[in-house]
Amino acid sequence: MKTKLTRKETALSVLTFIICVIMLAAVMLALLPLNIDGNLFELVKEEPKYLVNIITVIVSVCLLSITMYCYFYIENKSVLARKAKIIELYLMMAIAFTACFLIGTYVDGAARPLLFISLMAGMLFRRRDAVLVNTVFALVIFIYNRYLNSTGGLGVLQNGGVTMIESIASLLTMFCGGVIGIFLLKKVKTRLGCVNIAFALLIPTFIINTVLRLPSEDNKSFSIILQLLGWSAFDTALSVVLFMALLPVFEALFSELTPFRLRELTSESAKLIKRLRANALGTYNHSIVVAQLAEACASAIGEDSELARAAAYYHDIGKLKSPEMFAENQSEYDLHKELTPELSVDIIRSHARDGAMLIKKNRLPEFFADVAVQHHGTLPIKYFYAKALKMSDGELNAANYSYPGPTPNSKIAAIIMIADASEAATRSLSDRSPEKVEALVSNLVEERMNMDQFVDCDITMRELTVITRTVVNGLTGVYHSRVKYPKLVLGKKK
Repeated sequence: MKTKLTRKETALSVLTFIICVIMLAAVMLALLPLNIDGNLFELVKEEPKYLVNIITVIVSVCLLSITMYCYFYIENKSVLARKAKIIELYLMMAIAFTACFLIGTYVDGAARPLLFISLMAGMLFRRRDAVLVNTVFALVIFIYNRYLNSTGGLGVLQNGGVTMIESIASLLTMFCGGVIGIFLLKKVKTRLGCVNIAFALLIPTFIINTVLRLPSEDNKSFSIILQLLGWSAFDTALSVVLFMALLPVFEALFSELTPFRLRELTSESAKLIKRLRANALGTYNHSIVVAQLAEACASAIGEDSELARAAAYYHDIGKLKSPEMFAENQSEYDLHKELTPELSVDIIRSHARDGAMLIKKNRLPEFFADVAVQHHGTLPIKYFYAKALKMSDGELNAANYSYPGPTPNSKIAAIIMIADASEAATRSLSDRSPEKVEALVSNLVEERMNMDQFVDCDITMRELTVITRTVVNGLTGVYHSRVKYPKLVLGKKK
């Protein structure tokens, strides 16, 4: 996670925030005429108080946006470092506001998809960030309703609008139901699983609507309770439907890596995975094992296990360019016997760069490309370096036989570096006992520490120890010993 912004990044984030706040305010003002009998300018002329209310709402939105900016600047600068993330945030709020306004105006105040924003924020932002965004949006809706879209109190509308009871109910629904939705969403791993959230959110929504709105109803019959239940169900169902419909759009527009998207990218039907399986089966099998190890390691140290698994699937995708040049895809004959060590090194190390280019060409996440070029860091390609030393009379520059880097700049990239090397090295062991595998993995990790491969990813010694232990456990599970079958030939049954 980004810990510091440059002056340029700070200036761009402030400018983007200002533009986005102006756009959100424009959307809010543009919707006003839909709930006013006549022209907005005529209403302002007849009711000067309405202009004051408009200014109050705009100032409130600005103050809430400043609060949100300060939060991200202190807690999560990664959001501010990406202009697209800020645009995504306000686009999400604008869509949610428009949907709530239209449904509230033409259907019923209790039917508004108030929980849509919490589901979107919960999926696209960190949990704490999502709670803040949901709270800010709840306050925006409340302030807008009380000043510009209400029939009593601070409002000046003669007909329509949202009552005070509805405003308070919507505020509590968004805060209570929204927080519940954010926490439940983290356990959902499939798009179909989102449907279950609608049933879970119906309970707090119905309770809030009933407790707050029922006392204000003249007729407190059972039919009113059923009506409130129906509108509450409509609210939660529409929120989930909008969420499921728009999430793929946001995934595509802003390259978001949701669990749903990551699982789609690692399915056998994914374009590059299908090619890898067909043309480089050895690399495909290697990537599956590395993905399992990376997922377990990321989970063990509190990183995103879904992201680690998906990135590991694509870390060696560059080998598709010349799959026959890599040992795991060769049958018997080694093509490198015909090549000089220098040419072999160029072919081997190019797979990192080729992988990043292939990932970008197919418009896959930038993070995958970063892992592809970083998972070998600046390590030497020992086999061909040793071969070149035997063929030369003097010393050689090891840098000419090494990967160009850069070194891993994330913990997930470091995990994949360790898992990749450990899996490949373990295959070459004749004795794959837990002790041998542990010694091998420990040496690989220590070697990479001595060569400064982890200096750019803020990984700790404790985390490296946990990763080492997890990789050892995973590899001994994959390459466990088996009982030898007896040499016994059975004849046909008579």
